[in-house]
Order: sequence, then C-alpha cells, then structure tokens
Amino acid sequence: MPKQVWFLIIGTFVNTVGNSFLWPLNSIYIHDHLGKSLTTAGIVLMLNSLAGVFGNLVGGYLFDRLGGYKAILIGVVLNLFSISLLTIWHDWPQYIIFLAMMGFSGGIVYPAIYAIAGSAWPEGGRKAFNAIFLANNVGVAIGPALAGLVADIKFDYVFSANLFFYALFFVLVITTYKRFDDNRIITKSISSDEGKQRSKAPIIAIGILSISLVVCWLSYSQWSATISSYTQGLGMSLSQYSLLWTINGFMIVAIQPIIKPLVTRWENKIKHQLTLGLVLISISFGVVYFAQDFKMFAAAMVILTFGEVFFTPIIPMIANKLAPQGQEGFYQGLVNSATTIGRMIGPVFGGLMVDVYGMQMLMMILSILILLAIIPCLLYDRALRKVQS
Repeated sequence: MPKQVWFLIIGTFVNTVGNSFLWPLNSIYIHDHLGKSLTTAGIVLMLNSLAGVFGNLVGGYLFDRLGGYKAILIGVVLNLFSISLLTIWHDWPQYIIFLAMMGFSGGIVYPAIYAIAGSAWPEGGRKAFNAIFLANNVGVAIGPALAGLVADIKFDYVFSANLFFYALFFVLVITTYKRFDDNRIITKSISSDEGKQRSKAPIIAIGILSISLVVCWLSYSQWSATISSYTQGLGMSLSQYSLLWTINGFMIVAIQPIIKPLVTRWENKIKHQLTLGLVLISISFGVVYFAQDFKMFAAAMVILTFGEVFFTPIIPMIANKLAPQGQEGFYQGLVNSATTIGRMIGPVFGGLMVDVYGMQMLMMILSILILLAIIPCLLYDRALRKVQS
C-alpha cells in the first residue's frame, strides 16, 4: 500500500473520531437539551446535509482544479473555524448556522480523500477504498463511545473534544499532505473520439446508481436521527446507544477475514456485493421493528454492519472506474453528494413518519425501500454496456 494511502487512512481516522463526537448525538441534543421536536431536529440535520451536498461538489471541483492537498486544506480550515464557533455558541438558533457551516466544510474533504486514494493506488481496486472505509469506521467505533462518556459528564464537553480532533487533523494535513500533488498519477487515457462517445454514459450510470445511494443513506441516517431518540425513550443510556456505534466500527474491522473469501470470489461481480449488502441492511431494519432492548438493537447493528461492508466500499470504486481523466474528483463528489442527500432527507422523513405513524411503520417502509433500491444497482451500467457493444 502506498505511503499516501497510509496518510489518508490516518487522517480519515482522526477526522472521523472528531466528527463522531457530535453527529450521533445531534438529534438527542436538539430534542432533549434544546427542547425541539424530532421534526425540528430533522430539519436542522437536513440543512447540515444540504450544505454537505454543496461541499461535496465543491470538494470534487477543487480536487480537479487545485489538487488534493489544497482541496483538503481548504475544507479543514473552514471546518476548524466552524467547530470553533459551535464550541463557543451552541444555543438556539446559532446551532443551526454553525452546524450547516460544518456540513459544507466537512463535505469538501471526503471527495478529495477518495479521489487521492484512487489515483495513488489504481491497481489496488477495492482495497484502496476499503482501507479508507475501515479507517472511517474505526473512528466511528471510538468516537461515539468516547462521546457518550463525555456527554454523560457534561454535554458541552462534546464540542470541545470535537474541536481538539479537528485541530489534530489540521496539523496532520499541513505536515504530511503537502506532497500529495507533487506526482499526480494519471489513471486513465482514452481517445478524444471514444471520450466524446462515452461522455454521457458514465454520468447516466452514476445518476442511476445514486438513486440506490439516496435510499440507502436515507435509511441509514435513522440510526443517528429517529432511532437515537427512540432508544432514549426505551430507557437506554447515552453510553449504551454510543456503544452500538462502537460495535459497528469494530465489527467492520473484525469481520474482514470472514468476508474476504466471498469478496475475493466476487471481486468482479460488483452487483452481487451491492445486492447482498442491501438485503442485509433491509433485514436489519426488520429487526429494529421488533427491538425493545439493547440486545435487539445490537443484533440489528450487527446485521447492518455486514450489509455495510459489502455495499459501501464498492461505491467510490465504481465512481473511480467511471470517471474520465481529470474528473475523478467530480465523480467522487457526485456519489458523496448522493450519500449526503440521503442523509439530508432521512432525518426529516423519519421525524415526520415517527411523529405521525410511529417507529414501527417507519421501519417497515425503510425495509421495503431498501429492497427496491436493488433495482438501480442492477441497471446502472446499461448505458455503458450499449456503448461498449
């Protein structure tokens, strides 16, 4: 694995630990500490994600125009500024403004990280993106666990801890990422005629695949939105809820040897991995439908994790393969935007459904929607196959 990818792994881990101090507890803070409804909390998180959509697109654009280091540095500086303001002022309505600013600045970083990973290790295929995915989820495992402990002492300390890790990420970026653009790797070369012929097909493929991404992350976002508050209503502590994310993060690493034989066998069968992942995610929400205690929620999280490891790392790999030369950042920005749109719609959709129909109805609908999301995964490359035939 190239040194660049290792630095990306470390940076992703530090960034995610910091980010994970806040995002799983947003709904709880808005609902329980600021006294707002779940619907209001969903709208606030929607604004955060909407800003993230623009951040993803800007991040991809900056990568293609300025290179990975400058793109990441711009995102990190803006993020550090935003969390500093949120640490000082986190009452209503300042919370909305600063959280939206964090969504935009944080959205800039990830398309650049994935684009660098794909350029730095093109022969790695799924491995480069899986490595970033693992680093992200180890951060998710540690961050919420620490956040739950800190929040049980005093919630205000969560913001300070978040600020500390963003500052650490900033130091890492300015000391190690500066040379990332010294030798930018060209991963593709196609003739101008072929490029013109294929220009629309990759965009169409990404657009179709994005439908599945939106549905998947609309559903996944419920774990940090409606499900988080639902667990509190059932009497679970913040520490127990945070432990669910710890299970998720550490399991993603622990089950890699278990899934490796199947992943190796299905290395060129991308659709098999996408389909299996979505089926397992759907089943996990079926388990939440019946969940009433920590054990059941933990079981649902285990199933969700198995689905996640098959589905999620494949997406940036597909984007990297589809991207024409010089547009790698743009394509990573597109798939990250689709993911963020799902996270944007999810809390509002979930909050309204729970307020009107209850948690069980929401879980049933999500299970069905995720199964329907398999269809775009099976059809996304039809335009590409027509061009190639």
